[in-house]
Amino acid sequence: MRIVIGMAALLSAAVPATVHGQENAAQSSVNEAARPLTLQEVLRSSARSAPEIIAALARNRQAEARALTAQGAFDTVFAVEARSRTLGYYDGTEIAGKTEQPLSNNGGYVYGQYRASRGDFPIYEDKSYTNRLGELKVGGLYSLLRDRLIDERRSEFRLAANDIDIARFETRATSIGVQARAVEAYQKWVAAGLKLKAYEALLALAGGRTDGIERQVQLGAKPDILLTENEANLVRRQAFVVEARQDFRAAAVKLSLYYRSADGTPVVVDEARLPADANALDGIRSDPAFNLEGRPDFAIMLEEIDKATVKLALARNDLIPRLDLGGEVAKDVGPAGLGGTNRTPLEMIVGITFKIPLQNRKAKGKLAETRAKIDELSVKQQFLAEKIRAEVTAIGIEVDTANQLVATTEKELVLAQRLASAERRRFALGSSDFFLVNQREESATNAEVKLIEAQARIAAARAELAAATADEDALGLAVISE
Repeated sequence: MRIVIGMAALLSAAVPATVHGQENAAQSSVNEAARPLTLQEVLRSSARSAPEIIAALARNRQAEARALTAQGAFDTVFAVEARSRTLGYYDGTEIAGKTEQPLSNNGGYVYGQYRASRGDFPIYEDKSYTNRLGELKVGGLYSLLRDRLIDERRSEFRLAANDIDIARFETRATSIGVQARAVEAYQKWVAAGLKLKAYEALLALAGGRTDGIERQVQLGAKPDILLTENEANLVRRQAFVVEARQDFRAAAVKLSLYYRSADGTPVVVDEARLPADANALDGIRSDPAFNLEGRPDFAIMLEEIDKATVKLALARNDLIPRLDLGGEVAKDVGPAGLGGTNRTPLEMIVGITFKIPLQNRKAKGKLAETRAKIDELSVKQQFLAEKIRAEVTAIGIEVDTANQLVATTEKELVLAQRLASAERRRFALGSSDFFLVNQREESATNAEVKLIEAQARIAAARAELAAATADEDALGLAVISE
């Protein structure tokens, strides 16, 4: 006996910890499969795994990458140039290294250069000479009129920043749309499942009467035709169940587009996870406060207007004459070279450049086009604001109407169930006929189905209101930022 106990202890100790972990994970999975599926579970899964949201996030990264590309216009550039005369009377060799940095707050640039030369150069290349240790030079160019406040480089960067914001708003819009469809899919799945339960209960009532009717027919208390009528009633109610089960399965397949496993695979939810009642439909509680600019589509419109404003500023910039101020300071170092001592003193050069197109039709055309674009976007913005306000108001009316419908349908269901129960008692006592009791039962079931549809309608209206007001918390989108 001791040997057996000792061996058991050794085997228990030899079981890897991972096996216990797998058993715990399996048990957790079993427990999850036994629990009713909640709307919050579906929303969390959809927010993390929905392909449309993942694709939108990828487009967001693309916009950020394009902004980085636009920043490249301000990159520091280093260049080296060397040349040497290998044949001919002159044998001059020159090498120069130059670093140039564009200005981020002006259309100009600054630069630094080192240049050195050896040998002899012709008179028309006299500027190639340097002292023995070379020449150091710093200089720059500053725009005084055109390109002073904005230029092509800065406008591209600002437009890229707008595109990042637009991509983020589009991601929000996509996410809100996906989550709204996930809510709709869940609600339709729950409603279809509850309808299936109602029709199964109706079928069970007919099946429960079959034995009693057969006994009454055998005793001669009821005519034989009642068996045929009962069988026909059973077949009709079975058809209700078959159709309801088909709708329920189809709803489960649609729900799988949003309810996914950890690796993103769609999960067709089992019937065992159907919630017990219609309270599961009421999982959305939207914040009544609404900020128009919180709507992603409205925010995108504002960004488009801002982009058009940047382009308008650039078009106005192109109408301005170009007036650039340039300057440089140069100093040759070391012993004098073949070019002579006249290069040794410090040199400073200042100059200006003035340039203007005489007709400037290109800039005028861009300016007119951009102004027209801003006018178009402004009208669209106004209409969108009116449309959003009307949409939110209409959904609010729908919520109120659905609430009233639920209240009246609940009363209708209570009365129908009371009549059906009383009619069954009368039928059991022989005071009612088979047709009437079936009619009462089916009326009660129809009222129950009608109540489920009314509850689904109010739940759908609340979900639609959450989407219309861009209530990301109600739609379970906080998980994206985690």
